[in-house]
Amino acid sequence: MTITPDGSVVVQRHIKARPETVFSFFTDTERWLSWQGIEGVFDPTPGGAYRMRVVGDATASGRFEEVEPYTRIVFTWGWENEGDPVPPGSSRVEVTFAPEPDGTLLTLTHSGLPEPAREPHQEGWIHYLDRLAVRASGGDPGPDSWMEPKPE
Repeated sequence: MTITPDGSVVVQRHIKARPETVFSFFTDTERWLSWQGIEGVFDPTPGGAYRMRVVGDATASGRFEEVEPYTRIVFTWGWENEGDPVPPGSSRVEVTFAPEPDGTLLTLTHSGLPEPAREPHQEGWIHYLDRLAVRASGGDPGPDSWMEPKPE
């Protein structure tokens, strides 16, 4: 979990599942929404769009740029909420899936983020990739704690 000198957010997770399984959590709508998001539509083909309500009324959208089965997927990312510093399509997420003897090393690199958005996105990817690691290995991460109302 680092922010590189060029400002990219990099998060890695070892997941106890084969790359084919982990990859499917980025290409199958039901599987994606089992670890991130409330509702969404995904067309995981090069040029295909996605739109996902992540939490509350926060909606992320973008387009898939590259889809290399079981090894790599690249998509643009941004938020539809007015005034957000990361508008739709303004940043890029690359996810690689490297086979390991007991699973997959997933590396997510989110680039093109303005400085004020880097730490919040790092926190978000850590939260959601933790949930993905549980789900892809056959577990149940339970309800997303970020979907619960925040105490005032």
